[in-house]
Amino acid sequence: MTIAIVLSLSGFSQKVQPEGLTRQSSDFLIASDYKSKLMKILHFADLHLGVETYGHIDPATGQSSRMVDFLNVLDQIVDYALESKIDLVLFCGDAYKSREPTQTQQREFARRIRRLSDGGIPVFMLIGNHDLPNTSFRATSTEIFDTLAVKNVYVASKPDLYVVPTASGPIQIVSLPWPRRSSMLTREETRNLSFEEIKQRIEAALTETIARDAAMLDPKIPSVLAAHIWVANARVGSENRMTIGQEPSLLLSNVANPVFDYVALGHIHRRQVLSEQPPVVYSGSPERIDFGEEDAEKGFYVVEIGTNKETGRRETNYEFHETSGRRFLTIAINVGDDDFDPTSAVLAEIVKNRDKIKDAIVRIEIELTAPASGRLRDAELRDNLKEASYFTIARTVRREVRQRLAGRSAEEITPLDALKTYLESKKTSPERLKQLIEYGDRLSKSQAEKQK
Repeated sequence: MTIAIVLSLSGFSQKVQPEGLTRQSSDFLIASDYKSKLMKILHFADLHLGVETYGHIDPATGQSSRMVDFLNVLDQIVDYALESKIDLVLFCGDAYKSREPTQTQQREFARRIRRLSDGGIPVFMLIGNHDLPNTSFRATSTEIFDTLAVKNVYVASKPDLYVVPTASGPIQIVSLPWPRRSSMLTREETRNLSFEEIKQRIEAALTETIARDAAMLDPKIPSVLAAHIWVANARVGSENRMTIGQEPSLLLSNVANPVFDYVALGHIHRRQVLSEQPPVVYSGSPERIDFGEEDAEKGFYVVEIGTNKETGRRETNYEFHETSGRRFLTIAINVGDDDFDPTSAVLAEIVKNRDKIKDAIVRIEIELTAPASGRLRDAELRDNLKEASYFTIARTVRREVRQRLAGRSAEEITPLDALKTYLESKKTSPERLKQLIEYGDRLSKSQAEKQK
């Protein structure tokens, strides 16, 4: 299918009502003599700017070192988009960790978005669960871009259908930001319902919304579904420990509608492809948040939507691009019971991992006995971990287990029974056993008499 667009100098309305998709205003015209170009989209999500765990104050900036880490990966994303002439940046929610980000966090995020805007790259942003205020009347953390009408920036705070102009033609975006219960259901509807019943109602409303907007799409124009939602059976990551409130979820069949060329998802921090036709993809978070993501690949997806010259049909290709975020490293060390110098054993492991430790967030986990723990020289360990960005040292002390005799604990057995069990374990002859038990009995009685 071939299309052409003409954009007036006055700009383009951020949102096109569903009934106007095939017959646009004078600002947006479709002709049949234009061959669509290859459209390149950058999809990322779950930045969570403001995570400061495992960080320290960076003397060069006065900010948390973790704040610098998250801004560094965002810079990598912005640089790639500008250098690769991306047609659209699709951000699928959760710009910040907190519902109320600091002014510094908002300023630094806006600076990066401004670079994309000034570079002529449209940015489409969803509202995620961490972006929502705790009351329905307060503004979201990214609503300021809409309020100021920042050029080339579109913010979807509710489910809707958008048409966004790009350098390679228009694209239709069905938006599904994190659902607000107040906007999906009335108080009357939920008055006597349980939390589970309310969740089911929201899920049904979201499913209906996707189907309704999908039915309004113009098949001549590329289309994507952008959603910040939990899709059932997705493998979770660190977001499982950052969840706010009740979690609605959708079936994969409800989002994998074949009318979409690509389904861009946010909310789950582990990158994964849930479907190939159409591609249903969680980009994952671009930076590691904790040790649960120590081995996880972090980054963004580049999506290409174009027309196959032989079949004349639109096809979608997508590729993951890894960001160079902060590394997490766990070093587990088991110190032997007979190791008189546990510090040397631990230092040997640190030296062996020196290259991995440099600039990483490191945790040293040491398992050893109580006597060995007392001989551990912490100062030497800390001195040898200075090249790490951040480190922790944890000890697990092995406790000696008191042996059970004849199936009973030491508290349950009498001294004579204990003596008998011990002598039997040593395979003492019956004659000698009898003699020693008699001596033990006399000794025990003598001791008891003295204590009276």
